[in-house]
Amino acid sequence: MAWDMLDYPASLKNLEPLVKKKTIEIANALLADGYPEDRAIPIATSQAEKWYAAADEKEKTEFKQAADPQKNDFHKKDDNAPKLLTADVLVKYRNDVWEVLSVGAKRASDTYSNKEEAIKRGKEIATNKQSTLRIYKKDGTLQATHNYKE
Repeated sequence: MAWDMLDYPASLKNLEPLVKKKTIEIANALLADGYPEDRAIPIATSQAEKWYAAADEKEKTEFKQAADPQKNDFHKKDDNAPKLLTADVLVKYRNDVWEVLSVGAKRASDTYSNKEEAIKRGKEIATNKQSTLRIYKKDGTLQATHNYKE
């Protein structure tokens, strides 16, 4: 079920309006990617709060003026998405950057010039997905594996 600014989970009711709007936008996108509702909401809330803390006033103003998210804004995009929900997360060096990607993904979710930043992001994703993080060396050999499955 997708949400909008008038129909959303009760857990969002006390959020600051811009955080609520961003949470709904992110949660709807996660649902479209195949995430279950019980995982989409906490992930979206966490990401929206991080966005709000990091956004400058101009970005917040522009987002406030943008159209509110609607239930029909997002449609299921990829039949492969449910498989990616539990796929291992990889941190690999390719094309002169450190990439964070899920096994089976067509492209990296994030890229970094610094390996430590890539590992930090990989841990966040693996924890959210309750999957395994595999970290590779620059030469492509496996360096470490961390299990974040509960």
